[in-house]
Amino acid sequence: MTKKTFISAYCLVFVFLSCTSEAPKTYSLFIGTYTNGESEGIYRYTFHTDTGTLEDTQLAATLVNPSFLKISPNKEYLYSVKDAPEGKGAVTGYRIKDGTLEEINSEVTSGPPFCHVGISQNGRTLAASSYPGGSISIFQIDDKGKLLPDPQYIDHKIIDTTKTSHAHAAKFTSDGLFVADLGLDAVKRYAEEKEQFAPADQSSLDLPEKAGPRHFTFSSDEKFLYVINELNSTITVFEQKANGDYEEVETQNTLASDFDEKSYCADIHLSKDGRFLYGSNRGENTIVIFKVDANSGKLNLVGRESVRGDWPRNFALDPTDGFLLVANQKSDNITVFQRDKQTGELTYLHETKLSSPVCLEFLDL
Repeated sequence: MTKKTFISAYCLVFVFLSCTSEAPKTYSLFIGTYTNGESEGIYRYTFHTDTGTLEDTQLAATLVNPSFLKISPNKEYLYSVKDAPEGKGAVTGYRIKDGTLEEINSEVTSGPPFCHVGISQNGRTLAASSYPGGSISIFQIDDKGKLLPDPQYIDHKIIDTTKTSHAHAAKFTSDGLFVADLGLDAVKRYAEEKEQFAPADQSSLDLPEKAGPRHFTFSSDEKFLYVINELNSTITVFEQKANGDYEEVETQNTLASDFDEKSYCADIHLSKDGRFLYGSNRGENTIVIFKVDANSGKLNLVGRESVRGDWPRNFALDPTDGFLLVANQKSDNITVFQRDKQTGELTYLHETKLSSPVCLEFLDL
């Protein structure tokens, strides 16, 4: 091969690789906070996938205690819980425009504040959970993202008179609505009937006394359900059977065997490929990592990684699945980890300071 031919071939290979390699991307990250310190509401950052850095911070919306956020499936709207006057529960909807938030409307209920919102797969229904009220308010959403008044009210306090209901995470699935109730030690299940939700045939997935289910996630086919229990620091795996009911498969501890201080689980997420499951421990201040058996749904411990902060509330995998970000409420920082997609392990990169961060929500366009 002549020198000229070699150089030409090299140039062709270089052009080919340049065209086929995925260029680094940026994504908007919205962060909900508690505003009893220096924070003023919802913040927006630009996340860079080449470096894992957060830049261009801005106050996207001034709001009192927007402690949980959710972006609609069509990526056009963001909904946030907030504290309303006289301690009432409220949800505010925003239109996402060029990475900024434009308020659409707020709906205030007569009950206590909300701690979580879930949105249906078609984006037309929103479930807001009240931890102190032990209840769910289900709002309808019009075609312009506006929250409609007069939500359906579901009271968990009347379900069990021996326990105190604390409704937490609510998620819609292809066949209904699931609600984790920390006080009732159960995940309650609802089916939609004539635009209203009523207890499903399997109305309750019961957990051990004082387990305290908080958040949960499903495998992509909804065959497996993973529930993280705040009070006894465990993750319980359920499998959906042929009749549609979920049955418990196993329960795994989230804490190290030699950790003997108080700790409380918070958030839980699966990687996009379903191969790894992550959970946050507040107290031990770690992210626990499990490998998922694709056939049985069972979990095998990979390890745990320090969050480099205090009191990890929610955390999020970025849209590329190459990074994991943690909101550390008490240490006022967001820590960024690179994620090994083959092993599931995390490598700490850096931190960004923000007062009382509690919820991370990526806009994936």
